[in-house]
Amino acid sequence: MPQLTFITPDSTGRIAFTPGSSVREILDAAGVPIRSGCRGNGACGLCIVQVENGEVNGFTKNELLLLTSDQIDWNARLACQLMPEGDLTIRIVGAASSRGWRVLPPSRLSSAFSNLRPLAANESKGSTDNHYGLAVDLGTTHISVSLWDLTHANRLSGRVGLNPQYRFGTDVVTRLIAAGESPENARRMALKPLYAIGEALRDMCLHDGIDPRMLTRVAIVGNTAMLALLTETDPGILLRPHSWTQPFDCRQDRSHSWVNLLGVHPEASIEVVSPFAGFVGSDLLAGVLASHLTDNPGGLLIDFGTNSEIALWDGNKLWITSAAGGPAFEGCGMQCGMPAEPGAIYRVGPVPDSTYFHLEVIGRGKARGICGSGLVDLIACLRGAGALTPTGKLTPPHSKDGFIVQPEPMIRMTHRDVDMLQRAKAAIGVGIKTLLNVTGMSAKELSRVCVCGAFGEHLNICNAQRIGLLPATLPERIELCGNTALAGCERLLLSPTGAEDLESLRQRATIINLSQSSDFESLFLESLYLQPLMTD
Repeated sequence: MPQLTFITPDSTGRIAFTPGSSVREILDAAGVPIRSGCRGNGACGLCIVQVENGEVNGFTKNELLLLTSDQIDWNARLACQLMPEGDLTIRIVGAASSRGWRVLPPSRLSSAFSNLRPLAANESKGSTDNHYGLAVDLGTTHISVSLWDLTHANRLSGRVGLNPQYRFGTDVVTRLIAAGESPENARRMALKPLYAIGEALRDMCLHDGIDPRMLTRVAIVGNTAMLALLTETDPGILLRPHSWTQPFDCRQDRSHSWVNLLGVHPEASIEVVSPFAGFVGSDLLAGVLASHLTDNPGGLLIDFGTNSEIALWDGNKLWITSAAGGPAFEGCGMQCGMPAEPGAIYRVGPVPDSTYFHLEVIGRGKARGICGSGLVDLIACLRGAGALTPTGKLTPPHSKDGFIVQPEPMIRMTHRDVDMLQRAKAAIGVGIKTLLNVTGMSAKELSRVCVCGAFGEHLNICNAQRIGLLPATLPERIELCGNTALAGCERLLLSPTGAEDLESLRQRATIINLSQSSDFESLFLESLYLQPLMTD
């Protein structure tokens, strides 16, 4: 039986395989992680490997389209398109990010919840003196969780890690389609995040010396698609445009099995907070609660993510919408991209009298890729240096094979990477402009702009405004709020009035479906330009 030898920066391994499978299928079957966002059809261009030796098939059309001439010269291939004909040795270039859970520090929003009245004993089930709860933000790319002592309203620890559903695609539509293909797919996609949440919970409980069976409450928020997949709600509903402004209720009918999977108290309350409507999830409503957006008129909240959500409070009504940002803000889906974790370039700045840029890396180790905030900085710097046009075209000598951010290991930003960020930012731009138009407000009238999500934690506000990602309001009115969805979920977990507060928001909210906007196309095209966002 032939063998596939694979080399990663950390290890070397061998896998026996039966001819007829692609390299990606062989790696997947052996549990070897490799980046991918297209379910193996050659559309994303992420699963890059370098052929060291061995007989393989010729380049496919997708490879010739997605790989640069430079990559082709050094025998780069897409693992999902590469069919070994015998023994093969490859070097994995597109290695997947670590699946390990990272410690999630408390945000300034969640730390404020320690002032809430501790829950009375009769408000939690169980017979122990102390009661514990778990808050979960189920995102498309990441899952964030935090463990709380409910008796004393004290946050104990938090974790963040990748949503393991990424194997089915990096965007929500691809995953919804995959879930609709068979009940088996739907069940697997529901179980994967549950297993992951249980793993994170056990990690935190072990660290804090807590028996998971002492957890009596679990609250879960997320975008609509992720909650639909988690609860095995018909995914086809979200694929029908006429339903995008309709209420969407996610009910989980397997509470007993969820209790067993998570290992919590047998009578624990597990609440999946239902989305608002369409692609506007409970994560946005939780974020509005946590940020106190409705305290003053003119508050704008942008929750950046694969499915980005936007809310604007005009003093009487909460106007909300969603935009298909795609995985660019999460640093995924791009050859040079990675999530905001150790090894990611998160900040880029010019070096005086030099053509090079100063790079700052999370964890201060060797850079392995560039996350969303770093990409925004890089694009702004290239625009300032004249190496990138307002339409997103790299100028010579970078126009052919992309801009080399770091030579070793190679990190290269291509036209395709720029295009992905442009499209994501244009979708956000349409959402902002539409909400401002419907309220009759201008960007100058915004009292505050809350930038939410992991993407916003390291964002350079001036660079984001320079390329048109954020509205042209006073920079001091823009707040980097971090994960407001998790903070809001924590508030729902802790506050006796949380459910009432959330229902009050629902009653005052109106959803805008951008796909039905008559000027969507014109707004999108003008928002593609890498220049300040014009909203007046």
